[in-house]
Amino acid sequence: MPIINRIAEFHGEITAWRQDFHQHPELLYDVHRTAGKVAELLESFGVDEIVTGIGKTGVVGVIKGHQSSSGKTIGLRADMDALPIVEKTGKPHASQTLGKMHACGHDGHTAMLLGAAKYLAETRNFDGDVVVIFQPAEEGGAGARAMIDDGMMERFNIEEVYGMHNLPGLNEGEFAIREGGIMAATDDFIITINGIGGHAAMPHLTVDPVMIAAQITVALQTLVSRNVNPIDNAVISVTQIHAGEAHNIIPSSAQIKGTVRTLNPDVRELMEKRLCDLVEKLADGFGATADVHYKRGYPVTVNHPAQTQFAIEVAREIAGKSKVDPNVDPMLGGEDFSFMINARPGCFMFLGNGDSANLHQDTYDFNDEIIPLGCTYWVKMVETALPI
Repeated sequence: MPIINRIAEFHGEITAWRQDFHQHPELLYDVHRTAGKVAELLESFGVDEIVTGIGKTGVVGVIKGHQSSSGKTIGLRADMDALPIVEKTGKPHASQTLGKMHACGHDGHTAMLLGAAKYLAETRNFDGDVVVIFQPAEEGGAGARAMIDDGMMERFNIEEVYGMHNLPGLNEGEFAIREGGIMAATDDFIITINGIGGHAAMPHLTVDPVMIAAQITVALQTLVSRNVNPIDNAVISVTQIHAGEAHNIIPSSAQIKGTVRTLNPDVRELMEKRLCDLVEKLADGFGATADVHYKRGYPVTVNHPAQTQFAIEVAREIAGKSKVDPNVDPMLGGEDFSFMINARPGCFMFLGNGDSANLHQDTYDFNDEIIPLGCTYWVKMVETALPI
């Protein structure tokens, strides 16, 4: 099934929206300009109901089909926020705000869902309701959870929910998905080691937190290799170590920061317990104490079986069977769409961005050539899920 002709006709218009969002990136919940433009465009399309301020700055639009006998409602979600990065693409539509950049393609996600909304509001060739969800604060702010906490699922009677993300390195025009865990739980830790400081020439009179931090950093790597089943996935990365202010003084404390990524809820529980136990006992063994602040972030993004198979079938109709990978390797990056598919059945699909810079790089840019395919995927998903 080729790209929908009508969508191809306004490809240029959607691209202009995307590049405008790219020029004006906003962070976390501070997406007032973006949300305002989204609401304005939805109104111009004739969307039946538009609600702003869901999850602080989220926007929700409801599009009703020609018929409503099915009584069914599905949700389609796009994220709106950017990242605190100085852009180095040098493109004409590069960020106009120093230190902020759409380096993850949320500008493209928003534009594609707007394009689908325009088409769906124009044709209404479905039976039921479609809820288009424009979410703030995916990049660490848990905007999806905020929208759910505001009662979005119940208020709009959403029964299933679907998300999509571009993927650099996956060929332009191809899709990738898998049933089950597709993106990781993202947890962070801060370990504070309290020892006894003193003169660097007299280490025997100290309890050296720097040495203990080094031991803990090495030991943390054994938590995966000696505690997790080799067929499961987990990563522990120490990303910061802070201690001391002078070359001749052993400090009294040291701090270790890092992240834990898992794809299985049981492994997530195990990692937290073993990390806290190991750190406490190692520090005690050296005569120090250690405090662990373990913060749980986004949960595992787990695609539901029936909804995943449905998404695969729709993608195959559009792109062809050979261009849909139904069993892509899971990724250990995090995604707060996980909150939405914990609340309702659904799935998260990847769309190839082609040979571009990777996500979160200062030279990344969304590939405007994939816009018609992404819009067509959303439309065909609706028309297939809610047939007249």
